[in-house]
Parts: sequence; structure tokens; C-alpha cells
Amino acid sequence: MRRQTFVHGLFAAAAGLGLAGTALAQSPLEVPFYYPVAVGGPITKVIDGYAADFNKAHPQYKLTPIYAGTYQETIVKALTAHKAGKAPATSVLLSTDMFTLMDEGAIVPIDDFVKTDADKAWLKGFYPAFMANSQTGGKTWGVPFQRSTVVMYYNKQAFKEAGLNPDKAPQNWKELREAAHKLTRKDASGKVVQYGIQIPSTGFGYWMLQTLTTPNDVLLANESGTSVTLNNPKVVEALNFWVSLVKDGVHPAGVVEWGTTPRDFMEKKAAIIVTTTGNLTNIRANAKFDFGVGQIAGNVRKGSPTGGGNFYIFKNAPKEQQQAAFEFAKWVTQPEHAAQWSMDSGYVAVSPAAYETPALKKYGQEFPQALVARDQLPVSVAEYSTHENQRVTKVLNDAIQAALNGTKTAAQAMDDAQKESDRILRRYQ
Repeated sequence: MRRQTFVHGLFAAAAGLGLAGTALAQSPLEVPFYYPVAVGGPITKVIDGYAADFNKAHPQYKLTPIYAGTYQETIVKALTAHKAGKAPATSVLLSTDMFTLMDEGAIVPIDDFVKTDADKAWLKGFYPAFMANSQTGGKTWGVPFQRSTVVMYYNKQAFKEAGLNPDKAPQNWKELREAAHKLTRKDASGKVVQYGIQIPSTGFGYWMLQTLTTPNDVLLANESGTSVTLNNPKVVEALNFWVSLVKDGVHPAGVVEWGTTPRDFMEKKAAIIVTTTGNLTNIRANAKFDFGVGQIAGNVRKGSPTGGGNFYIFKNAPKEQQQAAFEFAKWVTQPEHAAQWSMDSGYVAVSPAAYETPALKKYGQEFPQALVARDQLPVSVAEYSTHENQRVTKVLNDAIQAALNGTKTAAQAMDDAQKESDRILRRYQ
């Protein structure tokens, strides 16, 4: 109370001298914000713009984006800073990092900051599919931001040339295989110059496997992230389907790079690619041909895993910074901002309300490809996520690559991955 009285006294004195606006002008609170981007470019300009707009609307804060590399590099930097007692106020990290961040004691529940009816309504406003990777144990740990589903991009011109309907993506595995065969083109020497289909296997191989296991109606992990079902026959069947595309020569052999897959599509080296909707704006800006976007081909059912990044608030950040981080997460996910972010980036806007904004309604009418990922949400499942997520995911990624390289059968690769994952997760069971 004494400090409060002292401060009130200062304000009264300053007001009496007519100096309230000058002598006591406080510098805004620094709010460090780690954002995962490996290189500069359009996205960093957009994020810088959001930070500037937020700071203008909230002059008491100075939110500063710090570009920290890939998602993997960003979580390492964020956890290192946390352990050193210098945690950022907030960071956008993978939704699947939730269990890891909880295990490290690095984050606080978002619920701690939700006080008003407006706050509660905001938290209830996100798509339920995105909350599956944001909530556990009755608490909300992350705020959906740059979220996605996996989609198929296809070259309409190549479809026409192959005698396929350019206005309809393959609907199931049978149609997908047939289309891939028709779309694969070779030169006079027999070398493939255009693969029918390309699914990347580096970085997010587990996520791409989920685009085959989800339509095969099997989940890879339980909701609490304590056990996996990698050697389930339906998982093995899904991986075998992927391997069979390689064996048929309609999909590139060996390891396919995540980062170069969109470029291979734009350079017509692949007629269909399976990747994140987060590549949509890039492909739209750079593809020199008409392209379609389709939901993931079904088998037993339709569906895709969700993906992408959430805002997390760090436990070791000062309380004022935590509050500022909450205000920013709330501000940037308001319908108008979420709509603009979707148009700027290609990610799915995180709430139904964003799609009701005039701007996104108009955009969806002019560019219906932007609505495909959203329309897939009702049949989407949570992205593969467990405790010790980095280690468990690496085990699965390595197993997928072993099957695609032909060094193990799909069944053997998944058996080995199951055993190793069980060993890692034993302490959480």
C-alpha cells in the first residue's frame, strides 16, 4: 500500500506541475515473441506488421518478434531461454509441442488469463478440431494461430492432358493410384520427367503418414499422448499404400524433401502433391498454370490430420509480459485479423467467425481453393502428438523413411517403431 500511495502522490504532484504527460511518460513494456521462420520474406513482413499494429493499439507494450528459425530450432531456443530464466513472453510453436512444453514446466494454462465473459466467448470460438491439440487434462495450453490441414494440390493442365477431369481431385485411394499412373510422364530415354504424385517424407513424414492412416480410420496415438499404435494392421496397410506408389514408379523413390515439394509442383516435376494448406499463398503466387486443391483422398473414410502452430505463454516470463502475450494472442485471433492472416499466409482461419467477415467471404468466392482445408475440418483429427514428442516423432519418421527406402518392410518398420516408442513412453503410462 505504501508504494501505491507514493505513486499516487507522484501523479498528483506531476499533475499539479502540469508535467503528467512528460516527466512521467513510461517507456512501454518489452514483450519478446519467438516466431518460427527460417528465412525472411513475405511472412516476416506480415508478422512485423501485426506487431506494429498491436503496439499502436496498446501503447503500453512493445511486442518484438524474434525470428528463431524452423519450428524445431524455435522450440530448442525457447526451452533453452526458459531454462536460463530468460523465457520469451510467448512463442508460436507446433501444436504437437504441447506435451513437451508441459513436461518441461515451460508454459502456463491459457485459462489462467481468461477472466471476462468476452474472454470465455473468445476461447470457445475456435474450431473444435484445432482445440484437440490445444487442450488436455481439462486445461487449454495453446491458442490456435497458424493452423492447417493437409490437402492435395493438382495441376489442372496435366489432368486435362492425361484425360482426367480437371475440376475433380481423386476421391479415394483407387482413383488416386489410377490418376498417378496416368499423370506420370517419361522422356524418350525412359526417365520420369513428371511424377503422378509426390508426398514429402522429411521433417513431417509422420504427418504425411497420418494423411493415409486417417482415411484408413486409425489413430496413431491416444488423446493423453501416453501410448501409440504404430504397428496396427491399418497403419501398416496405409504405409504399404505409400510404398506401393514408389514401387509402381509413379512417386519419386527414396526420401522426398519437404521444402522442395511445392517447387517440384510449380516446375511440373509432380502433377499432384500432398502438403500443408500453408503452402497455398506461395503456390498461388508462383504457379504458372491453373491448379486445383482437393481434400485428402479417402479409403474407409475421408479425413486429414490438423497441423500448424499455437501461441504458448511461458511460465518464467514476468506476469506483465504474460498478460501482454495473452492480449496479443487474443487480438491477433479476432475474426478480422484471423481472416487477414488466412489470406496473407494460406493457413486456415482459426474460427468460424473469421469466415463470416466480408473480406474472407469475398476471398472465398474469388478463390474457392482457399476453403478446401476449412471444409475438411469436420473430418479432421488431432496431429500426432505424445510426451517426449521430438524423440517419439523421430522414431516414426525414421521408420517411414526405412520403408520408403526399401531397407525394411512396412510391417517391420512399424513393429520396430512401436517397440522403441513404447520404451520411451513407459514412464508416462
